[in-house]
Amino acid sequence: FIAKILPPPENKFYQFFEDGAEVCELSSQLFYQIVHSDLKEREEYLVHAKTYKRRAVDALEGSLALLNSSFITPIDREDIQLISTYLYKSTKVVLKACVNLRIYKIDSYNDIVKKQAEILIKSAEEQRTIISMLKNNAPLKDITACNYRIKDIENRGDEMLFTATEEIFSGKYDALYVLKLRDIYKGIENALDMSSVISDLIVNVALKHS
Repeated sequence: FIAKILPPPENKFYQFFEDGAEVCELSSQLFYQIVHSDLKEREEYLVHAKTYKRRAVDALEGSLALLNSSFITPIDREDIQLISTYLYKSTKVVLKACVNLRIYKIDSYNDIVKKQAEILIKSAEEQRTIISMLKNNAPLKDITACNYRIKDIENRGDEMLFTATEEIFSGKYDALYVLKLRDIYKGIENALDMSSVISDLIVNVALKHS
């Protein structure tokens, strides 16, 4: 009983957040590697997808299990649940995009997909940064500045998606190829949106505790 009413040791919730953010960044790097590889190499890279998914599940389940066993938490319980869940969803979206790269068997990817991969990594890096800021109780202005950077990355992704969508519907490609590329574009855009949602959640937490 005493253990349940005491705060979890060493801010364990924040460690689970960091684990979730780390595996999301690794998944983004995996997407980048697959995009820049040939068909034979992609199968080797995708071996990592199962490992990353398992780590994402472990981070989510660990956080929720700790939440259920704790009466006192460092931040609001609903915020812990939301951040943990969205970190898991973020990784899941990226890994799904990785698997689609294999399923669609496109020999090589255009510059738009490669640029999306670069933006995805930058977003994941900033996401990991803002999670670390939350753990270390960084000043609100620093957390807000990181949130702005994530929003800027998301906006760049939106602009790229618009340009890419306009290009694939130009009539130069067959219908099947259009569907494949559109799904890949949209998958990355969903991942960028998820990162923005997580960033907003963390800003709200920081505002509550500032």
